[in-house]
Amino acid sequence: MKEAVAPEHKPVVVAEHYEKVDGRLASNLDVKGLSLGLTQWGDRGKVNISAKAWENTGEKCSMQSEELPLHRVLDLSILICRSLEYFQEAYRHEHLYDPQEPVIDRIALQGSAMTVGVCIDDESINENIQLFSQALQDNDEMNSERLRALAKILKDMGY
Repeated sequence: MKEAVAPEHKPVVVAEHYEKVDGRLASNLDVKGLSLGLTQWGDRGKVNISAKAWENTGEKCSMQSEELPLHRVLDLSILICRSLEYFQEAYRHEHLYDPQEPVIDRIALQGSAMTVGVCIDDESINENIQLFSQALQDNDEMNSERLRALAKILKDMGY
């Protein structure tokens, strides 16, 4: 029997320095960033997009999963929605982003602004961003259905 190996998350869109944005927990050092990236699940090599909250365990960022406070789930939702909006127009850039200006947006939140940008620290970003964009397209129907349901619920709630 094969030992289960945790899939590697390769960040493409990141919100770094999240500890400054983290609501009432701002300046708490447990979560350093949020990211959307590529994850390869299973034996078939299919690439999927995953979200991740990067923890600081004192020595390095942890790959451990965790229960997320509700505001972090909402912050991840903001990161997802802003990224989806960005990728609708990303084709305008040769590499799907501008290497000279990788910041996508700064979103004001309690604590500080969340900076959303392309992860240019990744030496494979040009390849990974293409895979990320394709995975968004491949899952558009499923994601759009959920976004429409979320939009309706938010509207019904008065937002």
